[in-house]
Amino acid sequence: MKFAFVHDHRDTWPVSVMCRVLGVTAAGYYAHRKRPPSARAVRRATLAAAVRTTVVECRQVYGSPRLTRALHARGVRCGENTVANLLKALNLSAVRRRRMRPPQSQALAAAEPPHVLNCEFTATKSNTKWPSDITYLWTTAGWVYLAVMIDLFSRRVVGWAMSRSPDTELVSRAFGHALVRRGRPESVLVHSDRGCQYTSADYQQRLSSAEAVVRFSRKGNCWDNAPTESFFASLKKELWYRRSFAAEPDAERAVFEDIEVFYNRERLHSSLGYVSPATFESPQPDQTVNK
Repeated sequence: MKFAFVHDHRDTWPVSVMCRVLGVTAAGYYAHRKRPPSARAVRRATLAAAVRTTVVECRQVYGSPRLTRALHARGVRCGENTVANLLKALNLSAVRRRRMRPPQSQALAAAEPPHVLNCEFTATKSNTKWPSDITYLWTTAGWVYLAVMIDLFSRRVVGWAMSRSPDTELVSRAFGHALVRRGRPESVLVHSDRGCQYTSADYQQRLSSAEAVVRFSRKGNCWDNAPTESFFASLKKELWYRRSFAAEPDAERAVFEDIEVFYNRERLHSSLGYVSPATFESPQPDQTVNK
């Protein structure tokens, strides 16, 4: 190895200097250069040539385990570790699978907001912040999907829709439901995760037409959707896990009753001071006493 180092760097430093530093003699170096290659070196060079040829013939798709077996099939005796070391020395490797990254839709890239909800789950008035999300519900006929929009001012479910497909049409129907019920407010902040339904061009166009402000959860962060996740947890615990639903119409009737009759109008919410969303939104009676 020392003689090999001297040979590789003979154009950079004097041979005598390198030999003195490495503790070998210059005569030994020159004798080494004149000595014919050893049988081991010849075999390694032959194996290296076979490895290089086999890599090309196998389209560079084999790692050391498969490449070793391909060499065995060609009558070349070698071990897997030797092949792996040769691949490294020859700077060869199998073609690696390209890391897949979900493409960001053009609508999301164009509408990417500078700020996010940032776990601020309060609002000073209604129709300012509407987080949205999708969950799946099991029926004996298969999965159905529920999309909701919640007003953070009162925790009221202002829009919802059900479907057998978790597609863009589902979230668009939920948003349209919320718009009609709340009188088409402008500049409402609509927050969601980065699912393909919410980042699709059709849905983003729908939000833009309604002059809504688009917000998305941070990448890899689920906490910004805590209000909708909390609602889904209550729905499943208080309704879904206690009954069996035969089909989508049966499930939709149950969800309608739970959201529109119980959750929005009767269920007491601790975050609202133990009143229902409908009560929280209703005008409070004037407490002033006229004298």
